[in-house]
Amino acid sequence: MRIVIKLGSSTVTHDGALHAPRLIDYAKTLSALMAAGHDLVLVSSGAVAAGRRVLGTVDPHTVAAKQMLAAIGQPHLMALYAELFGHYQLRVAQVLLTRTDLERRRSYLNARHTFEALFRHRVLPVVNENDTVATEEIRVGDNDQLSALVAGLIDAHMLLLMTDQDGLFDKDPRSFGDARLLPKIDAGEIPEAVWKNAGGKGGALGTGGMLTKLRAADIARRAGTEVVIANGADPALIPRLIEGDGRATRFSPLAPPTDARKRYILGGLRTGVGAAIDAGAVAALAAGKSLLTVGVAKVHGEFGRGDTVDVLSDDGRPIARGLANYDADDLRRIAGRRSGDIEKTLGYDYGAEFIHRDDLVLL
Repeated sequence: MRIVIKLGSSTVTHDGALHAPRLIDYAKTLSALMAAGHDLVLVSSGAVAAGRRVLGTVDPHTVAAKQMLAAIGQPHLMALYAELFGHYQLRVAQVLLTRTDLERRRSYLNARHTFEALFRHRVLPVVNENDTVATEEIRVGDNDQLSALVAGLIDAHMLLLMTDQDGLFDKDPRSFGDARLLPKIDAGEIPEAVWKNAGGKGGALGTGGMLTKLRAADIARRAGTEVVIANGADPALIPRLIEGDGRATRFSPLAPPTDARKRYILGGLRTGVGAAIDAGAVAALAAGKSLLTVGVAKVHGEFGRGDTVDVLSDDGRPIARGLANYDADDLRRIAGRRSGDIEKTLGYDYGAEFIHRDDLVLL
């Protein structure tokens, strides 16, 4: 199973510093899950808190101050994760993203391929927003939303939002002793009363707390990901959550991840550009394989790496759509060539596939 786990500041910090004892327990739990065959992504808060700990008195009242603290704290956070997971022979990788990375198709494709490579090599990606360079126009804004976007990027089956509450309640449990946990939300649209209890939909309160988690859940479930909001105090709860057990609030996905991804690919704005392929490649696609450059017979139009393109049979019939792994100019140079010739021709390569099977939809 492919799972994104988001740890909030209340989970990774204690008294203004990184909560090392708890993170040790998380390292043990997540290492065991990866050893069992799960693909995991860790979206972790804590960089700003770590930076504040280093400098002592600076408070992030301005964007520049927050970016400075994140830049200072991020290496400390990653060093701690590398040390803790290293005790379980697990390697970690730092992945810093902005909204632009997840919205532009070329950078989206690059990010997706990076995650896939990390999964193949059994490396744990540790994700955070690239605060040092992110301006207001390209900011995701919070790690809850970032985790939801990453879940869609990698076709995650589950997103776990670990916080300081057991889940979503019908009223604030810190103020009302009779507050009831909402164990499951499976309606097509999240009920308006739930939004209201979380602080309002799209209002000015969305700077943290349960509202940002509800927004994240709304994003991720539309991409086909089940979302779970649970208490992050005990990492041992995570295996139970994966099995469908444990005290939490669960949001049912609105479609399987593959269907959501198909909609993304089919929703590409450009048509009439792409490639005609030979009969062997047509048969390979029908068998569920990727479209290799060796099967490309002719290139149509102009397109960039990451663009959605058409795949045509040799008689001009549209048979598929997908995300191009090479731009039109490069593809013209390597069309019909085998994978071993790509780097010799271009001086680099992005793999033997013009379109990977995970980025392709048969029509």
